[in-house]
Amino acid sequence: MATTNTTHSSLRIILHGKAAGREDVRRAVERVRRKGHPVEVRVTWEAGDAVRLAREAVAEVARGEARIDVLVAAGGDGTLNEVAAALHAAAPDGIPFDVAVLPLGTANDFARSIDLNPDDIGECLWLAARGQARPLDIGQVSWNDNRHHFVNVATGGFGARVTAETDPRLKKLFGGLSYLFAGLQRMGELTASSARITADGFEWEGSFIALALGNGRQAGGGVQLCPEARFDDGLLDLALLPVPESGDVSELFGHLVEGGTEGLRSRMITHRAASFRLEGEEEMQLNLDGEPVRAPLFQVEVRPGALSFRRP
Repeated sequence: MATTNTTHSSLRIILHGKAAGREDVRRAVERVRRKGHPVEVRVTWEAGDAVRLAREAVAEVARGEARIDVLVAAGGDGTLNEVAAALHAAAPDGIPFDVAVLPLGTANDFARSIDLNPDDIGECLWLAARGQARPLDIGQVSWNDNRHHFVNVATGGFGARVTAETDPRLKKLFGGLSYLFAGLQRMGELTASSARITADGFEWEGSFIALALGNGRQAGGGVQLCPEARFDDGLLDLALLPVPESGDVSELFGHLVEGGTEGLRSRMITHRAASFRLEGEEEMQLNLDGEPVRAPLFQVEVRPGALSFRRP
């Protein structure tokens, strides 16, 4: 793990290709370099590049071919997810550098959760160079022979389908609001999912509209799904919105209109635990920081302190 008391940090940025031409990113890199911090940039071109570049960074440090104090995931929550998962797989016994994020995505929910301002990219990169390194938990989802990770939130139900299917053109035009617009357009399709959910001291079975397992607090463009979640407590926060006893899911829309997401808070079932088991009669969809996966059975658990993360 790199320390933050060195005179200068050596940064390597894995930059999402769509943001390669942004002038604010170029200015931020130039500013950090002027302050004496070496900065290398690797740009993604196609699917899988972020994973490959993260693994290469670990291998180069292990072979003594490069000095990297901070690896910066520059993109949206999906880019950070790919980088973090690749690092954890490549160095399960300890990642040899700190990690940071440069928030260049649509919603930037993770960055906002740790008090980064996506409108000030220069300050975000400066914090990557000089910020405080702290332990950061990540979530791990297992099914069949598969194992994937998430840094922020895993979501399921109707909201997960909206997030996965929101038109990329809408995201570009409206940013985080695009998820709200897409959800309102599809309220007529509001349907329930069914599952049995168990954890230490918790058991629930039934139909639900939405669920979230939060390592972080928010998703979907700023919606506070798990407002009490913390990235360093070794636990995941469950927020579950069951189908109303009347069976009329449109009833929930009235509460949403009247009180926003807070209007639904009193109807949510919550629990905090280190692991959860989700089992459905049919395949369920979970979105891991926005990336969809499907299976009838998921085991979800936290990996405490998996990353050393630089943050404000």
